[in-house]
Amino acid sequence: MPTRSPTPRLYLGCAGWSLPRMYWPDFPVEGSHLQRYGARFPAVEINSSFYRPHRPATYAKWADSVADDFRFAVKVPKAITHERRLRDCEGLVDEFLGQCSQLGEKLGCLLIQLPPSLAFDEANAEAFFTTLRDRYQGHAVLEPRHPEWLTAQAAALLQDACIGRVGADPSPLPGGGRPAGWPGIRYYRLHGSPRIYYSAYEDAWLEQFAKDLKAAPDTPTWCIFDNTASGAATGDALRLMELLRT
Repeated sequence: MPTRSPTPRLYLGCAGWSLPRMYWPDFPVEGSHLQRYGARFPAVEINSSFYRPHRPATYAKWADSVADDFRFAVKVPKAITHERRLRDCEGLVDEFLGQCSQLGEKLGCLLIQLPPSLAFDEANAEAFFTTLRDRYQGHAVLEPRHPEWLTAQAAALLQDACIGRVGADPSPLPGGGRPAGWPGIRYYRLHGSPRIYYSAYEDAWLEQFAKDLKAAPDTPTWCIFDNTASGAATGDALRLMELLRT
């Protein structure tokens, strides 16, 4: 199972490496979008894996495009989380891990996002986590969107499986803005507010968030801006990076 890193890092980036034209001057001119993105940011979240599989060779190519200390978070396919709803999906898990494992050591985390309709079922959740952990021992986080995942039983199961719970903004769950679950990893997904996926964050919010990150315990921390629909994520991530240096 994963352990706390002896040198905790902040994995700051965006959901995807598309570079809005307005921010091109902030990145190198040469290279693919991923290479240019990776020259400024230490991490990225791959969301396209949720919608469709990628060939192992594609993951290997992505890994070769970035520096040795760059890390990818990869979103678990909706075929597992939304269609099978975590049930009877051993074959799908094998297929997915066979693909994304080609990232090698640059595979930093798996993101398991659940549909709002999927309530906590202890037997089902435990069986899925066992399936996953029998095959994958790296970092993993869960983004549930049903309030029954906030129960003590769910928290205990996440602890046992060494799986963190995403802190999302905004979150449909009370207290869901703070990471929870297994304390060996913290993962923030910042969706934009007030208009989810579109709105940029106000500078005062980013300043306070930077202070919170600086004051947090020494734990590997992911901070992914998912407000990509209008390109705000790139600007927000660049600004947060600047604030963290001050």
